[in-house]
Parts: sequence; C-alpha cells; structure tokens
Amino acid sequence: MTYDAPGTPSGLIAASLSHAFALFVAVSVGANISGGHVNPAVTFASFIGGNISFLSAIVYWIGQLLGSVVACLLLQYATGGMETAAFGLSSDVSIGNALVFEIVMTFGLVYTVYATAVDPKKGNIGIIAPLAIGLIVGANILVGGAFTGASMNPAVSFGPAVVSGTWKHHWVYWVGPFLGAAIAALIYDNIFIDDHEQLPVTDY
Repeated sequence: MTYDAPGTPSGLIAASLSHAFALFVAVSVGANISGGHVNPAVTFASFIGGNISFLSAIVYWIGQLLGSVVACLLLQYATGGMETAAFGLSSDVSIGNALVFEIVMTFGLVYTVYATAVDPKKGNIGIIAPLAIGLIVGANILVGGAFTGASMNPAVSFGPAVVSGTWKHHWVYWVGPFLGAAIAALIYDNIFIDDHEQLPVTDY
C-alpha cells in the first residue's frame, strides 16, 4: 500500500487494472527500442542472465529512476500539489513479511518476462509477452497490494519516496524485487535456456 492510502477492494481493483493496462502499453511501445525495460529488477535479471551488459544495465537504471521522479513531479504539479504518497507496509506486516511478498511477486513477474520475452525458444508471439507481463503485475497487485503496495519495481517506489521525502522501509522495495528477479533469472536461465541458446550480450 501507500502511506495514508488504505488498500480498499475498489482501490486495489483500480490500481490492478490501471497498472496492467499501462505496463502492457509501456512494454509494447518500448520493446523494439530498449526491450521494454521499465523496471530495474527486470533489468537486473537480464544482466544476471547475461542478456545485457553491465553498462547497459546502468543506463537503463538511470533512465528508469529519472523517469519515475519526473513522472511523480508532473503528477504533483498537474493535481495542484496533491501529495504523492510513498510505498509503505500495512499495519501488522513485518519487514520479513514484506520481503517475502516482494520476492515472490517479483519472481512471478520476472519468470513471466523470461518465458515470454527473453527465452529464444519463444518464437514470434507478438503482443502476448507485453500482455502477459501486464496481467501478472495486475494479478500481483490484487494479491499483495494491501500488504506492501505490490511494488515489484524499485523505480515505482523511488519516485514517490523522492517527491514525498518518505524513506521508511524503502530498502525493502529494492532488496525484495532484486532478490526475486535474480532467483527467477537463475532458475529459468539454467534450467530452460541452454548455453548455446544464450542471447548475445548487448551494449552501447
């Protein structure tokens, strides 16, 4: 959840659908340019799997974090100064609980990314990859949104934290997604992608 914004059923449904549709579009329009990277955890997983270089990962991370901050500033301006709430843990949710939630949800997201967009055996599946990625994020928000906000994306948490100045438990939204992403990448890459099928490392 976000601070001062309780996870009501209607709120979770609205957040789930809006994130699913927005991510579907974002990944679709960026797929042929940058691979549709809008999430530092997904970028980290791609680096762990050897699909992008460390230099490329850094460039992506800078762009993702700057984009998040600019988006939050524009939202604050467009809404007449409305507060942009940071991600936070719900009451009775411990740091350990939150880490498990973020690890598991990000694992599901990155596993979906690998299965539909990274695996060289996937063939030409058109819009299925962006759609599947958007749907898994929407589903995860329905499940975990009331507990941690279901970030799965350090950039999504970073922008609101910068604009609001609220950093409490912020590290959870980096460590959890990065661990979940790394686990998914290592499992999928070592079990389902053979060495000879590894995608070439890209660089700038």
